[in-house]
Amino acid sequence: MTVVPNDHRLQPINLFEYEKLAKEHLSQMTLDYYSSGAWDEITLRDNCAAFERIKLRPRVLVDVSDVYDGLRLRNLTTSILGQPLQLPLLIAPMAFQCLAHPDGEIATALAAASAGVGMVLSTMATKSIEEVASASDKFPDSLRWFQLYIHKDRGLTRALVEKAYKAGYKALCLTVDAPVLGQRERDRRNEFTLPPHLHLANLATISGLDISHEKGESGLFTYFAQQLNPAVTWDDLEWLQSLSPLPLVIKGILRGDDAIRAVEYGAKAIVVSNHGGRQLDGAIASIDALPEIVAAVDGKVEILLDGGIRRGTDILKALALGAKAVLIGRPVLWGLAVAGQIGVSHVISLLQDELNLGMALSGCAKLQDIDASLLILPRL
Repeated sequence: MTVVPNDHRLQPINLFEYEKLAKEHLSQMTLDYYSSGAWDEITLRDNCAAFERIKLRPRVLVDVSDVYDGLRLRNLTTSILGQPLQLPLLIAPMAFQCLAHPDGEIATALAAASAGVGMVLSTMATKSIEEVASASDKFPDSLRWFQLYIHKDRGLTRALVEKAYKAGYKALCLTVDAPVLGQRERDRRNEFTLPPHLHLANLATISGLDISHEKGESGLFTYFAQQLNPAVTWDDLEWLQSLSPLPLVIKGILRGDDAIRAVEYGAKAIVVSNHGGRQLDGAIASIDALPEIVAAVDGKVEILLDGGIRRGTDILKALALGAKAVLIGRPVLWGLAVAGQIGVSHVISLLQDELNLGMALSGCAKLQDIDASLLILPRL
């Protein structure tokens, strides 16, 4: 198994270096699946570029000596839905992680739990709900959510929710920005499918569903068209919440009015997200959508930000705009591809150290010191 080199001169020192190294470990089909966006990939690029447009206004002559020891702030703890986190970070739901490493979602879950950050397991995972839960059981306080797509087969959806609840997941994270799958042209050109040894671990055992090879099309695109329900509306949230006591998190909100409706229909948290630029190309960058949504919900629920996080200062900017925590996606896959659990742990550590340093240099001795006065926003 490849591990991060012991020689510090060869270790990746940021997430961009992990991305470069990951390309050496992934097949072209897998690399394209992980890294691509919809159509012209405008939103994919803008998710990162939007952070660059936001400038920092650091405070100076602030005493950070009691909290900063030259390496990291000693306390970045927070909570989401009452669940503790050692830093304001969760790993976003991402499908097919065993394409990056044989341990897949299990390695990711162990890295997240050991670091005290959250993990959201995808419906389309290649390790099962139970396998991931069992692997991280030695971290009983770990924040572990289950991401859900509502299938046309309501019995299948119910079974997934019941399995997640029984296995100890702490929330349901419903993805609402994929009534149909966005057109990811690299996947279509590659006729994306899973290799024979990998399966949809949460679905194959319940109903035998899997990703098939489709001539001239992505197998995932075909799966969504055949299996997921494009008729889901706000009214279906009541049915979903009746299936278990788990709190409902809505992922994929980009408008203030939708955020208000999510609260009205019982959501306990909202993830501002454009699906990593993989759904509607040309959609607003997640960080650009964040201020409107924070203002709309007015503290009624907690807000998380997903999309474009590549530096600790990106986390700082998201927190300053009102996010309680952020989700990271693709960088985790790069770490997983390079070095399995060790690589994911290192990616988390790099972001933590960068957030620590960014806060100290911005005059923030604790998370509560982060606010919008630190920022200059571009005019949209």
